[in-house]
Amino acid sequence: RLRQRSGPECWPAQQLSQFLAATRHLRLHPALHLAAFTGMRRGEVAGLRWGDWHTSTHRLSIARSRQVVAGRSVEVAVKTRTSRRCVDLDADTERVLRSWRRRQEREGHPVGTNDPIFTNAKGHPVHPESIYQLFHRQVRRLDMPRICFHGLRHTHASLLVAAGTPIKVVSERLGHAHPGFTMATYQHVMPGMGAEAADRFSQLLAATR
Repeated sequence: RLRQRSGPECWPAQQLSQFLAATRHLRLHPALHLAAFTGMRRGEVAGLRWGDWHTSTHRLSIARSRQVVAGRSVEVAVKTRTSRRCVDLDADTERVLRSWRRRQEREGHPVGTNDPIFTNAKGHPVHPESIYQLFHRQVRRLDMPRICFHGLRHTHASLLVAAGTPIKVVSERLGHAHPGFTMATYQHVMPGMGAEAADRFSQLLAATR
């Protein structure tokens, strides 16, 4: 089992891209794509309804989660105020969702405002454990570095932080209670940023001389 020693388990961008390309044929690939592109938790993905997708603003509202209680999947409200949030979607992710909705319609599953976005083959809300197990089967099949499903969330955040996305933006996207927690969790991908900031400041002053 391969783990990153400094910070949470995650993949570099190339491995994430490889994983998503290799799982594109799967029925529930859109759920894996959404988790990777938004950093949503598996319960949040499983709890989505079609009315949560606001196509006019290109955002998803996260207000509920599907949790496993005594082996059964039950819908509950998200635990904290900050977990209740809106996440901006990129154009590619919206294309994936539109294609998935068309497939849902072909399968005869309802796609109204209160209907679940992700369902099993029988049209029932997908069990969060099903998403979890699907992910792990594919990681083993592809012989990729082993990370847990939550590692997709860490990968999303780590790549954003490494790309220079403001910590506050990443924190709000993940639904963290405080940006300080986000910074402490992902500071392992920040080495060099301080040097870049110092150089940038020097260049700003040099430009005024």
